[in-house]
Amino acid sequence: MQISDILSPSAVRTMTQSTSKKRLFQEIAEQARSVYGVDATQTLDALQERESLGPTGVGHGVALPHARLHGLDRVVGLFLRLEKPLDFDAVDRQPVDLIFALLAPKNSGVDHLKALALVSRTLRDQELRGKLRANEDPVTLHAILSAAPGIKAA
Repeated sequence: MQISDILSPSAVRTMTQSTSKKRLFQEIAEQARSVYGVDATQTLDALQERESLGPTGVGHGVALPHARLHGLDRVVGLFLRLEKPLDFDAVDRQPVDLIFALLAPKNSGVDHLKALALVSRTLRDQELRGKLRANEDPVTLHAILSAAPGIKAA
């Protein structure tokens, strides 16, 4: 599995700012509707429900919100780079500026976990995070993420 398998070029954005986690999730839900055709309300509700179980801010300015939805036939991703970091209740208490949201079919099983592991491992790379923060262009951001190594199927 590669990042390019789950992240459409049109699902990458730079945002000047988001005022709250809830507003950010609304943006993600609208972007998911626009790019992947999923119901925005269902997406927003699923992201908020998952976040209520525990924050998805994983440290180093990165958040990996994720949810399972009806109406998807594969795992898909959305990437947002915030120009102004947002408090996300991250494990290291640092604000977040790199958000990679994953949406999976309700019954996706292991594919959802493989995608989450791939994205997590990719965004742990300090050099890659630096490149993402140094660029605003969505095409460039997609290229940086797509060039990251994938994972072999088990």
